[in-house]
Amino acid sequence: MYRNMLFAALLMLAMVGAAVAQDSNKAAGTDFQPPDSFKEVSTLVDLPDFLPGLGTLYVDPDTLPAGPFLAYDHDDKFVSTIYMIPLEAMNNQDNFDDLKAFGAKTVSVSMMYNAGHPGVEEPHYHVILWHVPQDEANLE
Repeated sequence: MYRNMLFAALLMLAMVGAAVAQDSNKAAGTDFQPPDSFKEVSTLVDLPDFLPGLGTLYVDPDTLPAGPFLAYDHDDKFVSTIYMIPLEAMNNQDNFDDLKAFGAKTVSVSMMYNAGHPGVEEPHYHVILWHVPQDEANLE
C-alpha cells in the first residue's frame, strides 16, 4: 500500500513539473494576480485570511479539493502553487493529469501531511511548488 502511495505521489510530482514548464511565462514573486475565477479561500470556507507557513490563498472553487491554490506572502508576493491531494485519491491511485501550475519556475517542492481542515476535511497532502526560496517568503 505504501509503495503505491509513494508511486502515486512521485507520478503526481512529475506531472506538476511538466505543468510548471508549460506556464513559464508568468513571474513568481511579482505582481502576478490570480485569474478572475479565483477567490480568496477565507471567503469560501472558515479559514483565516492568512495561514502562517502558507500565506493568503486563492482558489478557483470549481477545482476543489485539489486546487491549485495560489499563495501570497505578507508582502503580497506570489510565492507558491499548492495542491491539496486527498489521501484516499492517492490510495485509489487516481490520476491528476491536467494540473495547472503558475510561476516562472519551481525552486523546490514540499509535501506535507494534513489531517483535514475546512474546505478539505479529509486527510490529504499539501504539495507545495515553491516559486521563491522558502526562506525568502514572508509567511510568518
